[in-house]
Amino acid sequence: MDTYHQLSESDIIERYNRPWLFYGLATAGTWSAWLLAGVTSQEDMPDLLQGALVTVLLLVGLVVPFLVSWMMTRRDPVLREDFILRLCRFGPTGFRYAIAGAVFMLLSILCAQAISLLFGYSSDQFQFNFSPSFSAGLVSGWVALLLAPVLEEMSWHCYGTDTLRRRLNVLLTSAVFAVYWILWRAPLVMVEGYYQSNVVESGPLFTTNMIISIFPFVLIMNWCYFKSNRSVIVAIIFHLSAGIFNEVFNTDPMSKVIQTGLLILLCMVLFVRDPKFFLNKIERKCSVNIKPSDQCISTGANS
Repeated sequence: MDTYHQLSESDIIERYNRPWLFYGLATAGTWSAWLLAGVTSQEDMPDLLQGALVTVLLLVGLVVPFLVSWMMTRRDPVLREDFILRLCRFGPTGFRYAIAGAVFMLLSILCAQAISLLFGYSSDQFQFNFSPSFSAGLVSGWVALLLAPVLEEMSWHCYGTDTLRRRLNVLLTSAVFAVYWILWRAPLVMVEGYYQSNVVESGPLFTTNMIISIFPFVLIMNWCYFKSNRSVIVAIIFHLSAGIFNEVFNTDPMSKVIQTGLLILLCMVLFVRDPKFFLNKIERKCSVNIKPSDQCISTGANS
């Protein structure tokens, strides 16, 4: 049997060949837990018990996709090694794209707040906010912001993204996953006090912005992920930085609308600079043997 280091990158990604099973199980498990969390959060019961149940159910729903990802890779020695190596892969290239992604998210929110000043919004937005705007049952929103990116990216970028990338280019992979991610998170609007629920209560404009913002967010994250040779750590750092920087300031909701516009502009710049990266599919034949620290994704995807 072929060993991991004898296979091309396209051969490895070809093994992520069960998208319907992965997304079906991930959705069913998460929705079951989170819909129950939403119902529980609205029940009349002691606060401590209610908070504990909601916290547990939210955590279960968050963990399910990772368990599905591990279940679908653990029996294949090639996928198992790919899973483990990409969780550890970083290096100079990964560091560069991790910093780039974090800087993008920090500058986008700071620039959005600065632009909002031109429309009369308060400069208090630049003050640090150490109290999270939401809670996850008994758990502070800060815990959710730190835990969710780690568990989610160990699911989405350890199986979910690559199984879409088998047949789609980076642009379509990102768009399809963005739609899925919106639907996957939908039950959270029922959980009282949680971020998605609070945004929906704030009005249709900000709800629409929350949905639209997922698309540039996913595209930029996948740009960082594939440019860094499929480093899961880079995806985690990008996701963490987005959540933390959008919560650590006293940001007005309208500034987040402006931020979405800035991220869309950034996506356009990235696309114009390297359209092949986003539009090329993976080549099915590659003569380059795979190396754990430096991998070829496809023509145009590692330039």
